[in-house]
Amino acid sequence: MNLKTDVLIIGGGLAGLTSALHLHQAGVNVILIEKNAYPHHKVCGEYISNEVLPYLKWLNLDIESLKPTHINQLHLTTSSGKSIHTILPSGGFGISRYTLDHYLYLQLIERGVRVIEDSVVDVDFNNDEFSAKTSKNNTINAKQVLGAFGKRSNLDVKLERSFINEKSPFLAVKAHYKGEFPPDVVGLHNFKGGYCGVSKVENDIINICYIANYKTFKNYKNISIYQQEVLSKNKELKNIFEQSDLLFEAPLTISQINFKRKEAVNNHILLIGDTAGLIHPLCGNGMAMAITCAKVASELLMKFFNEEIKSRSSIEHQYTKIYNSLFSSRLRMGTILSSLLQNEKLADFSLNFLARSPFLLRQIIKRTHGKPLITND
Repeated sequence: MNLKTDVLIIGGGLAGLTSALHLHQAGVNVILIEKNAYPHHKVCGEYISNEVLPYLKWLNLDIESLKPTHINQLHLTTSSGKSIHTILPSGGFGISRYTLDHYLYLQLIERGVRVIEDSVVDVDFNNDEFSAKTSKNNTINAKQVLGAFGKRSNLDVKLERSFINEKSPFLAVKAHYKGEFPPDVVGLHNFKGGYCGVSKVENDIINICYIANYKTFKNYKNISIYQQEVLSKNKELKNIFEQSDLLFEAPLTISQINFKRKEAVNNHILLIGDTAGLIHPLCGNGMAMAITCAKVASELLMKFFNEEIKSRSSIEHQYTKIYNSLFSSRLRMGTILSSLLQNEKLADFSLNFLARSPFLLRQIIKRTHGKPLITND
């Protein structure tokens, strides 16, 4: 089957779904291709800062109908027992990817956007047009392509992206639980070789997602033993696990997570969401970054189609410039905070210092968050 469209979006995660909604609302012909059927769970912290709410409202999305939790407090702990509570300056909300992605997908279907369950295996750019080949032998020709294919993909190999051949020491584990946990708090808890985020999402469900260094993880037979022997050295985490019941058959895992700097454009494809850059989950704001990426790329594409931006090189330059302006400092801060929290002595020292400097802690939080997203259209 041969198809033609104005914009092909490769990947139906948060960034891909949001950009499809934006472009369709602006009158652009869009095809979104996603390899997995909805709904499905994803390894994710499932916390979004409130900065995205004005933009989601502009997209005519009713997030409150999904019954998210409303989060305004942060609780930090270390394995040695150091603890600090603080107010999140702008606050956020908890919503599972299972529920949110499915809702956005249903919105696309209701609004008449074509969503194809398939995967892109190759993308060529010739004569100022893209041609994408899929695993089901479809060909999709497009004027523009947005790459939203996640943290790590076979397409990264095809595009010869520099990070794809580098081994990463990180893996992530996520699961949902039933138990007692304050609905207005996001917890961030240090353990040897990693850190764990805990917060509630819709339906009174606790989401627990942690990043671990593979060196510490590989010494244990399975996730359950690792959590008992390593994570539970942190008393706060021990209490949470002991008082909660696992809702999944088994936790979800993802390995080879690479936090190194990536490019925002490759082979003329504008990369959005985790495909463009991955922030350490301890910042709790990767979902907001994905939504922001979608907004920026969509607005630039509209200017290109309206001939306000005259050339492909210009849109690529502008997107890269805006991306770096919005996210470079966030990504750097995420790397710094991750290094501190993975080292038990540094984590203790840092929390002691921040407990005496609440203003500094609020400034750090602000550095990992953005301003409210107001559409430029």
